[in-house]
Amino acid sequence: MSALFSRFGSFTRLRLRPFGLCRTTPPAAYLYTGPSKPIPRCSNPDLKKYKNLQKNFKRRLRASYSKFADLQDESVICGRDYVYSVGCEGIYRRDWRQKEAELLLDLEQCCPGGENGGERGEWAVQRVRVSPSERHLAATMKSSHREQARCVVVKQADAATQKDLSKILFTLHNVFSFEWANDEILFYTTQEGLRCSRVFRLDLNSPAAIPRPVFEDTQPDVFVEVALSRDGRILTINSSSKTDSEVWLINVTTPTLEPLLVQRRLPGLMYHVEHWRDGLVILANTGPGQEYQVLKAPLSGPSLGSWVPVYTPCPEVTLKDMEVVGEHCVLTTREASGGLALTVVPLASPLGGFSLPLPLWACSCESRIPGPADPRHALQLLLSSPAHPQEHFSFQPKDRLLLSRPEREGTPPERGRGGEHVTKRLEVQSQDGTRVPVTLFHSVAAGCLQRAPLLLHVYGAYGRDLNMHFSPESRLLLDLGWVLAYCHIRGGGELGLSWHRQARMEGKRAGVEDLRACLLQLHARGISSPSRSAINASSAGAVPVGALCNTDPHLVRAVTLQAPFVDVLGTMMDGSRPLTVEEREEWGDPTADPQHRLAIASYCPLHNITPQCYPSMLLTAYSEDGRVSLDGVVQYAERVQQAVHTHFTALHGAECERAPRVVLNVQPGADHFGPNHFDLVLEESALQMAFLYTELGLDSPRRRS
Repeated sequence: MSALFSRFGSFTRLRLRPFGLCRTTPPAAYLYTGPSKPIPRCSNPDLKKYKNLQKNFKRRLRASYSKFADLQDESVICGRDYVYSVGCEGIYRRDWRQKEAELLLDLEQCCPGGENGGERGEWAVQRVRVSPSERHLAATMKSSHREQARCVVVKQADAATQKDLSKILFTLHNVFSFEWANDEILFYTTQEGLRCSRVFRLDLNSPAAIPRPVFEDTQPDVFVEVALSRDGRILTINSSSKTDSEVWLINVTTPTLEPLLVQRRLPGLMYHVEHWRDGLVILANTGPGQEYQVLKAPLSGPSLGSWVPVYTPCPEVTLKDMEVVGEHCVLTTREASGGLALTVVPLASPLGGFSLPLPLWACSCESRIPGPADPRHALQLLLSSPAHPQEHFSFQPKDRLLLSRPEREGTPPERGRGGEHVTKRLEVQSQDGTRVPVTLFHSVAAGCLQRAPLLLHVYGAYGRDLNMHFSPESRLLLDLGWVLAYCHIRGGGELGLSWHRQARMEGKRAGVEDLRACLLQLHARGISSPSRSAINASSAGAVPVGALCNTDPHLVRAVTLQAPFVDVLGTMMDGSRPLTVEEREEWGDPTADPQHRLAIASYCPLHNITPQCYPSMLLTAYSEDGRVSLDGVVQYAERVQQAVHTHFTALHGAECERAPRVVLNVQPGADHFGPNHFDLVLEESALQMAFLYTELGLDSPRRRS
């Protein structure tokens, strides 16, 4: 429904909570289907000291992925005739009567021989869309070597009558989002550089079948996406900046398929729409404090003047997502306790609403895009947490039933449970008195927490929630006795739009103070200690981490940063860099506002390095990353190394703390979010674990007998 875009990614439909920037990798990269062919990568002499331990963790991670390999995820699509799923080899199709799936679309068929010399395994399927009667299928594939994806349009065949299950009709390049309006017409957006501004229509019935442009937004700070309403009757064109949005509708039941404007762009107005009966359900930041509320509008005249409020949450409740299911508006909400709930508003009689708490362990709630055969009266949900594997639930708002889907035969009893792991939701007080939520996971006894190693995750930018999805890496660390803390600092979206606004532009330092308070108060509560603590962050999450390392390096022993954004000042000063103009809505414009320049200069990680004992650092960067400049990461690593050298040289050999290691791991590729290939995902994660164990001085885990 909406397109909210930043230097560090975008997300489609109405995802007020993001996919998560700390690791966003297409689902196919996490599907373990057996051993895969290793791919050669860049070598760094500084990494050799971690090699043996990295091999150990790679074996453990492969076993962990294998253990959870058969968990269903959001990539499964249920058609009327077939069930579709994504695997490492490509897209699979299974007849409802069959047990074994057949390979419908082979990645080798779409991407022969890889790209730029890469292997087939470096490609991954991103998205799949099936036409209403399953006559056609479209899917995007992405390589680690380039930012843009290619879209393959396929005609399906009947396995009983034809040997080949599919025939590739078109290969469209630089496609970002796409939806079927009907069985023959596909709408899609193209990505130019790091922006999407145009929508095209591909009509398979047309003799020439040449894509035709239907929409373009020339404003430099917007991102355009297409999405299909849950009932499949309305296709939306969403043109959004960081502070406002504009939506156009296409009624797919009419032959003209011409866009209709909902509400023209207004400064500060963000809205998202869904279809219901002959009208629209709108989620807009028109509530108290410019927070989100639910409204209705007629389809015949949907502009702002006709919007009627339906539901406004109380101040302690934050709206995270919205779906229209039959006659009900189903909202995913974050409650005052920090837990997730489903708030249901009957659209015909809004006063009859109710709220249903989700399981206490649930930290992530992902609604599945319905397939052609999915019932429209039920909402399919995937609940998970960093410690708890995905569980599939079906919610029926009419009957107020939340049903856990049964496990498949042969699934181990532990699957789907959090095991013996404990989930705690805490609050810490920041310097200005603000209460900052922290989610804590551990498996060790409470009396042993002080001796346990702590890994803290943080992000805090663009109004995006911290990634709280399940990952085998997190589960492995918990099983090995680690404590995991997820610090929801200001700048993120956990507590609503105001939570983000408090740490934008000149308020960015608030997120740094929140992070500092989290570490100090976790340690004060007897949870680990500075010498056994580490921080992990990615892209924009490196800003508060880098700032903390400059001001309070003694609070942690090690940090691991992926694609780190560390040169905020240099990037915002250079308007010729990709996305810098629109990024100034988040960080400020130092070229036009002296106060913005002073604010950025006060916390920018690269420009505040000073001789002192820094934590050990593992910096992972990608050579062709268009979102974060490699030059900035290299310069940051060199300056920190020089600062450490200066500090220890000044001590003249006096007995002191161990010198930290600053390791720069530059890997090939243009994907800001890391490799697609399963083996490379394992290598990168295993290296991070080996680095943490070595730099924290932990004993390496014993091999299982």
